[in-house]
Amino acid sequence: MTKKNRFYLNNKHFRRILLSLHKKKSVKPQLEESWLEALREEFEKEYFIDLKNFLKEEKAKYSIYPAGNNIFNAFNLCPLYSVKVVIIGQDPYHGPGQAHGLCFSVPQGIALPPSLRNIYKELNNDLGIPVAKTGNLEKWSKQGVLLLNSILTVRANEAASHHDKGWEKFTDKAIKTISDLRAGVVFLLWGNYAINKRKLIDEQKHFVFTSVHPSPLSASRGFFGNKHFSKTNSILKENQLGEIDWNPVD
Repeated sequence: MTKKNRFYLNNKHFRRILLSLHKKKSVKPQLEESWLEALREEFEKEYFIDLKNFLKEEKAKYSIYPAGNNIFNAFNLCPLYSVKVVIIGQDPYHGPGQAHGLCFSVPQGIALPPSLRNIYKELNNDLGIPVAKTGNLEKWSKQGVLLLNSILTVRANEAASHHDKGWEKFTDKAIKTISDLRAGVVFLLWGNYAINKRKLIDEQKHFVFTSVHPSPLSASRGFFGNKHFSKTNSILKENQLGEIDWNPVD
């Protein structure tokens, strides 16, 4: 695939495009400006209104993760015009204190989940980065890695409990928006659930790497050794977009 840096839009130009696409100002969710402009119409659609009503009912009966101010954390830490890499998860961790709006990531001080531990093992094998004690991946997000769960909320202790309630439509639109408005983005799709999102991505404009999921149930069947981190940085370097410092520790 040819170099993509000629497609890369500077921030001012990118904002002008988004502003020209969407003029409606009636909805103001807690969402970073560039994402808000790109996704504004989704908040007005029937499926999202139904989703909001569902979440109100859920919160009245159950504990819901992550906290409300972290639901859009992936978007708020990684503006649309800054996205270089997309990693797609399924739904948030459902244990207390684990979810904070970034797929595979947990807040500082929370024990590493098994899949994240395996991600760190591959980072060590691929780039020699020491296995970190922290599971907080905000440093990745702030460099342009969108850590996007397909489903953005979950009921405590019940995995996939918010499946098929509307979040998938919203996040599919976000993936399609990246595909349409950006170029040269690297998509890392781990496991069949994420690989199914491939249909949303224009591979004439973007790069896609796939493997099995980093879960202990599958990591030894192709996640270990996939070298996705070094491959991603090679592409970013070639296209003069800036490599990712994959070490989660400052």
